[in-house]
Amino acid sequence: MATTLTRPGMVHAFLSEAEARHHLAIQREMAEGHYPMPADITTGDEARLLDSALSSKVRAAYLVEGEGVVDPEGFARGLGEALAAAGVKVHENAEVTGFRSGTGRVTALRTDRGEIPCSAVVVAAGMRSPALLRELGHRLPLQAGKGYSFAVDLDPAPRHTLYFGERRAVASPIGTTTRIGGTMELSGNNNRLDWRRIVAVALASRHYLGRWFDDPDDLVSLIRDPWVGGRPFLPDGLPVIDRVPGRENVFAATGHGMLGVTLGPATGHRLAEYIRTGRRPEVLAPFGFDRLPG
Repeated sequence: MATTLTRPGMVHAFLSEAEARHHLAIQREMAEGHYPMPADITTGDEARLLDSALSSKVRAAYLVEGEGVVDPEGFARGLGEALAAAGVKVHENAEVTGFRSGTGRVTALRTDRGEIPCSAVVVAAGMRSPALLRELGHRLPLQAGKGYSFAVDLDPAPRHTLYFGERRAVASPIGTTTRIGGTMELSGNNNRLDWRRIVAVALASRHYLGRWFDDPDDLVSLIRDPWVGGRPFLPDGLPVIDRVPGRENVFAATGHGMLGVTLGPATGHRLAEYIRTGRRPEVLAPFGFDRLPG
């Protein structure tokens, strides 16, 4: 399968040594030895040697080797092609509008192209999941955390993924361009693009990348493919991966926040086990519906 995965590593860049040391200590604790972490930060002018795209304002940084990046569109396309090659029928451009049910089971999906009979259903539709689950009489308190990103050609371009510590933004080398993203906007479940957010992310990046544009008005001609999307969050920050209450053959897998691509394969593996055997794997215990407000 063409995953588009590359592992350039991630440089965590900071404007102060104190912030860099604080973040490194937290990340080392979270890693718990499962992946290699540097022993210390790199400071002063040497910090910029970790990646030539960093500006002189960066005063401390550290490199986490092996961190990966994917092109989400390319990954989804490769996944679809791999499924089709394995004999899976993929219904493209078919919107699910409801379900045909009977005695606690769903027997078919209703789509704008007709019904699709089914023996089991997994609702894994991100911010569209609550509307689908409402059709089954179940409320899911999902909130969209909108993020913004855009593509730009930089000179020099980053060789690694760059995390801008104080601004919580990221620049990733994807293909032949750089994708810069950030922001957590809570403005409802919609895809309205607020250009001011794009400008804010771009201005934040200049602290770490240098003055790659002079005036915000220049951005209209410099950037490509501005994008906004809602990351699905539940109140406690954990996803729900469980059988839908009262529905014998309906399952949900959503609420992964900013880690959908990262956690998708593990979620799918364990959920498939649950569907096949009828027994919920112990590892899924924290992600049940029973912890959520009714």
